[in-house]
Amino acid sequence: MSHSLQRADILREIGSTDEWDVLVVGGGATGLGAAVEAASRGYRTLLLEARDFAKATSSRSTKLVHGGVRYLQQGNVKLVLEALRERGRMLRNAPHLAHRRSFIVPAYAWWEFPFYGVGLTLYDVLAGSEGLGRSRILSKDAVLKKLPTVKSQDLEGGILYYDGQFDDARFAVTLMRTLFDHSGVALNYAPVTGLLKRNGVICGVVAEDRETGTRFECQARVVINATGIFCDDLRRMDEPASSKILAVSQGSHVVLPPEFLPGDSALMIPRTSDGRVLFAIPWHNRVVVGTTDDPVAQAEYEPRAMQDERQFLVSHIERYLGRRPAPQDILSVWSGQRPLVKQSDKSSTAAISRDHTVLISKSKLLTITGGKWTTYRKMGEDVVNRAAALAGLPQVPSKTADLQLHGWTENGTGNEWQQVYGSDLPLLSAINAALAEPLHPRLPFQQVEVVWAARHEMARTLEDVMSRRTRALFLDARASMDAAPVVARLLAEELGHDESWQRKQVAAFDTVAEQYVWSD
Repeated sequence: MSHSLQRADILREIGSTDEWDVLVVGGGATGLGAAVEAASRGYRTLLLEARDFAKATSSRSTKLVHGGVRYLQQGNVKLVLEALRERGRMLRNAPHLAHRRSFIVPAYAWWEFPFYGVGLTLYDVLAGSEGLGRSRILSKDAVLKKLPTVKSQDLEGGILYYDGQFDDARFAVTLMRTLFDHSGVALNYAPVTGLLKRNGVICGVVAEDRETGTRFECQARVVINATGIFCDDLRRMDEPASSKILAVSQGSHVVLPPEFLPGDSALMIPRTSDGRVLFAIPWHNRVVVGTTDDPVAQAEYEPRAMQDERQFLVSHIERYLGRRPAPQDILSVWSGQRPLVKQSDKSSTAAISRDHTVLISKSKLLTITGGKWTTYRKMGEDVVNRAAALAGLPQVPSKTADLQLHGWTENGTGNEWQQVYGSDLPLLSAINAALAEPLHPRLPFQQVEVVWAARHEMARTLEDVMSRRTRALFLDARASMDAAPVVARLLAEELGHDESWQRKQVAAFDTVAEQYVWSD
């Protein structure tokens, strides 16, 4: 059955379905992964998202598809093994979105060669047939050739290794499209406001269409709570007295022009002065530097980089890339929050496990949380196995390990940005030649992408387009504010809104975007 991605049609389909097999709450990596897992097994699947897909954590990662070199330092070999296997699957199942990247660990003391070299050799060994290339020792000259801006004083050489990189929000949008390809249904801007129970057991949800304020009910054989950093809220909706299971940690990033790190290789500092791992990675012709790891009191949709995080990032850029970025060099600053499952004796969030956790409440609410982008598919498989057993659904083996995602194409066409559309690119290009105009001289996006986002990717607001369908806000906050009126006009024409809607959208977007502009 082919689905329309128009909101009115989706609402009609939800309204005419008596009961879903699996209802997923939350449209980030975990929820989308679980929904694709369920739908690809033939279960009737609905996903509801309160805001937009990947609005919170899942669009704000360090853009790595990785086993996690630092989890080896913590001795968590099981997590690394699983993540390396999943890394291989992500690169195979979505080559238009995930690819190999070389990383270099600079060595400033002789002992760092054996110390990090042995760790990275173990990383290669654990990857086995899923390896992306062997790590190797580089001379000082070879490091400076690949990383011309890296601090050369006391540099002894370095170790090169390979890992994966991707575009996180585009991957989420692609999972949403894949869900529809498998007869599943998803709706954004549809917060769950209550749980339906029969004889003390959850049998569905009450939700709201945020655009019209209309309430609706959905019956389901099992409900999965995949709301990430907000999972305790839904757990309390089920059991008001339930205790919090999450410790929320914040990671901030800054984006710099490519001249701060020319070339194709990323820089990895395995241990900063306060024991963190820091990356500087080429991404869409910019350089992303991150991340921090600081506990925060509460989960937020738009967290702001704290003063000490900003200070940490800028001082480390100066230390390792030779110059302190001026405020105008910093094109964007953004923060994301991680849902870490608490272990009572761990005080530092950097030490808390990145493993995922599945919980089942007395009323059979199934919660999955923790984990990380790279293991999203395995998380989906685990939770759907539990969901199927809980709901008495027919036992169907998982199909996602080799499931090619929407737009899969063997040889990417176009530049690094256009490639994210995969096999959809010719359809996008054919919409209207007049819309091939760039959105802004400093951004790699075209006007036609706004129309595509509204028609085929469920973009409803200016911020959806600027943050997650294109990555304009993450690549250059000031340029995205300049481009906002043009995008609002194109979106309004597509969605049938008037000029007053456009003005409100631009004002709302500017309020968000100002937080991405660096201010000392």
